[in-house]
Amino acid sequence: MRSLSWGAATAALVASGAVNSADLKPPVKVPAVLWSWSGGYFGAHVGGGYGRTSFTDPYGPSLYGDLVDTPVFLLGGQIGYNWQKDRWVFGVEVDASGAASNGTNTCLAVSGSVVSATCNASPNVFVTGTGRLGYGFGSQGHTLAYLKGGVAWQHNQGDVVNNQEFSWAPQNATHFEYGRVGGTIGAGVEQAITPAWSVGLEYDYLWFGGPGVATPPTARLPLATVPANITHPSSSYHIGKIALNYHFGADPTTPGWFETPPYGARPTVIASPIAFTRGWSQESGTRFWLSRGKFQWGFGSELASRLTYHKLDGISGELFERVDSPWGIFLKGNIGVGRFNSGNVNDEDWGAGFAYSNTTSGQANGRFMYYTADAGYDFLRGTAFKVGGFMGWTYYGQNSDTTGCTQIASSPPCHQAVGGKMVIGSQDTDWNALRIGLSSETMLLDRWRVSADVAYLPWTSFQGRDNHLLRDLTFFSDQRGSGGGGVQVEGTLSYFLTNNFSVGIGARYWAMWTQKHSKILPNEAQREDSSPVALGVFPANYRMERWGTFLQASYKFD
Repeated sequence: MRSLSWGAATAALVASGAVNSADLKPPVKVPAVLWSWSGGYFGAHVGGGYGRTSFTDPYGPSLYGDLVDTPVFLLGGQIGYNWQKDRWVFGVEVDASGAASNGTNTCLAVSGSVVSATCNASPNVFVTGTGRLGYGFGSQGHTLAYLKGGVAWQHNQGDVVNNQEFSWAPQNATHFEYGRVGGTIGAGVEQAITPAWSVGLEYDYLWFGGPGVATPPTARLPLATVPANITHPSSSYHIGKIALNYHFGADPTTPGWFETPPYGARPTVIASPIAFTRGWSQESGTRFWLSRGKFQWGFGSELASRLTYHKLDGISGELFERVDSPWGIFLKGNIGVGRFNSGNVNDEDWGAGFAYSNTTSGQANGRFMYYTADAGYDFLRGTAFKVGGFMGWTYYGQNSDTTGCTQIASSPPCHQAVGGKMVIGSQDTDWNALRIGLSSETMLLDRWRVSADVAYLPWTSFQGRDNHLLRDLTFFSDQRGSGGGGVQVEGTLSYFLTNNFSVGIGARYWAMWTQKHSKILPNEAQREDSSPVALGVFPANYRMERWGTFLQASYKFD
């Protein structure tokens, strides 16, 4: 018994000494296991943004036009492979996208005595092959920020169509369709959300040259023909994407990933990392949007007139809201109002005794209002990410006054000396559209959040009124259009100052257009005796764009 007691005491003393010795040494830091991006993956993406196709004028410097805006919506897939060394990641990727796009504008307007044309462009396929260089951020490297660059290919198609010519001249047109190799550069961020799945947000810039495209022969005053020639289109695009990738060789059902924040237990700032809740959550906020707008419409089976309102620079304030349920169902939306007091309108006319007329006027007293309302479901969600699909509705309304008048081609109809502040007309527009899209949010590092929405508008409805006040016989035209399409894209980077309050910066691009054969309703001219005069019904098309940068602040209620 004594020997047992002595042995126990000795063991206790040894253990006590070991503990005391350990207490004198600094704690051993166990390094976090670094996440590996190495391996193959494939996935799908949606995207959208702004494009432009430029046409050279073979007849000389143009008075106006030659630039065709082509808003674009993308849907496609990608496949790639990554190699990782420490936190550095090198990868290769190939992606292919189908596109919905539509753009039109005046081209070949070299003189007021020559009938100019309308150039249409509709790119519908994009393919890229790129290399990527990235770096893994966060305690475990779950966030991959990267740059990319490589080659790109597009398929573009469209028409060069003479506008309304004289009765003795034929209505000539040429069609083009081509594929062209170009280049692309971009940047993005990809977030690992499970061992097998990652979500990425990306910006790409693509540029392409083009082949020679035949222009149709056209009419010239007095009674002459300008022979056919060659124009060379070139195009470029600014695209935002949301991508979802599946990584080969990983277990997509590893437990705990959806509940564990992706940045370890020790944040690099004093406050704890922000995480999305699994219960009810509400976020309310406000934004200030600095934006530029454009509206264009033209009518006539052989285009007789087109008005283009552009450089409509404005500022708006808006409120936004998102409510998330424990079942993944969410509601979100925004509503805003804004003003602009700048911009120009070009009023172009063809035929009726002159080849081409173009007047320019200013814009004043501009107002616009908009909202979106969506319902959706997050099919992927965890403590630090959400990826979901949604369906909803959007509205955009705008009105402004037209001031002054300066002739830049031909002589009519701006035949009066008009002061720069004199109101000579106005335009009201109202757009409604169905939205179908993808929404994504993820936390980056400890307190940074990145989010994006991409929506395709499969159907649009337009109503407007055009008022002309300068003419001896003042009149207005009621406008109607439907069908068509559109795209709405926005992305936001925000920082949580507290666990609930955040500030951020973002960018947004909206575009809508109607079908080519929309209608302009009967015009009503107002005579001095107040008797209306019906002037006819004409085919017409309408399109709008607004884009810019916003600042936001929001508060989360959990």
